[in-house]
Amino acid sequence: MTNNRKTLGLIHTSATLVPVFAELCAKQLPHVETFNIVDDSLIKDVIRRNELTEQTASRVGDYVRSAEKAGADQILVTCSSIGRAVEAAQSSVETPVLRVDQPMVDDAVRRASRIGVVATLSTTLEPTADLVRRRAAILDRDVELTVRLCEGAFDALMRGDATAHDSMVAKALGELTEQVDVILLAQASMARVVDRLDEEHRRVPILASPPTAIEYLKSVFR
Repeated sequence: MTNNRKTLGLIHTSATLVPVFAELCAKQLPHVETFNIVDDSLIKDVIRRNELTEQTASRVGDYVRSAEKAGADQILVTCSSIGRAVEAAQSSVETPVLRVDQPMVDDAVRRASRIGVVATLSTTLEPTADLVRRRAAILDRDVELTVRLCEGAFDALMRGDATAHDSMVAKALGELTEQVDVILLAQASMARVVDRLDEEHRRVPILASPPTAIEYLKSVFR
């Protein structure tokens, strides 16, 4: 019997994202096979050098090609910091490749003109902001972009102080609700903070990339 099930290949720069996407896929893509490729040295290199180097971008391309060879019908790269490398890798494969934040950005650009972006890493903030500008131009939309870097929040999370991290992110979200019509979370690690916000701090839509990306792929796999 021929197996007609489609396959999604996920490429991660952190093992912590594997269960996050596994849960989303189980709920939204129950009839799709999945496999994971994980290499946290990619994001560690980006953070250490404070930029996405050609060498790291080339390695991202290697993983994309590996996912295609493994039989993926769609490839999702779940790290926003290496987004430019993800886009560049598309030309080297026939399989569609999606950077995790594009569906979220497209959703925001279509629904609002005043857009806020929050990040805990500068290496993620700028790629997401850049994507907003480029997608707005492609979709012929005028947008006013406000960015907010939560200085020290990522370091707090890495040393195990999730409370400090969440407090910094919540403060930034609360301030941005006064200035924009929709807020984008540049990193999946910030999504849990949204669930703990009171209604006063959730007066505008706050979008996270993982559920938006999987919702998009759900429409693709139909």
